[in-house]
Amino acid sequence: MRLSLMKKTEIIDFVEFNTTGDAENYNRCDDESLYLAVDVFNIFVGCFERSNHLFDFSVPTLYNSRKFIPLRNELLQNLETLLAINNITQFSNYLSGIFLGKDLLEVLSNYDPNYERQWRTHMRKIIQVNRHLMRLIDLCIDEERVLWVIPS
Repeated sequence: MRLSLMKKTEIIDFVEFNTTGDAENYNRCDDESLYLAVDVFNIFVGCFERSNHLFDFSVPTLYNSRKFIPLRNELLQNLETLLAINNITQFSNYLSGIFLGKDLLEVLSNYDPNYERQWRTHMRKIIQVNRHLMRLIDLCIDEERVLWVIPS
């Protein structure tokens, strides 16, 4: 399991971040799209829900100029929470406090039997994903694009 945004050839069970469409349409699985494993996306799903009341994990959801700042603010708040984590207990409590976050803990323990010793590495990767999502939002703002969040 990779804790990062990926290209479509690198992932199976994913959430797609698509910036190639407009307010009505998108090109599903476009070469420009980025993807995140569903287990990892669960860490960020609250940010997407709180910033757009139309967010639904089962259908594509549009984020546009009206939703970008609330989403970016949610991601910034999440980043600040992540940066404040200093030990494995806080890391486990953070993930356990998120709906389906325990699933990621289980995936991590199956993927890396030493994850408790390597928790800082996993935490850095989660922080990096958070920052990449924020940069994606910034790109959409700068280039006046929309963002479709599309479950697999």
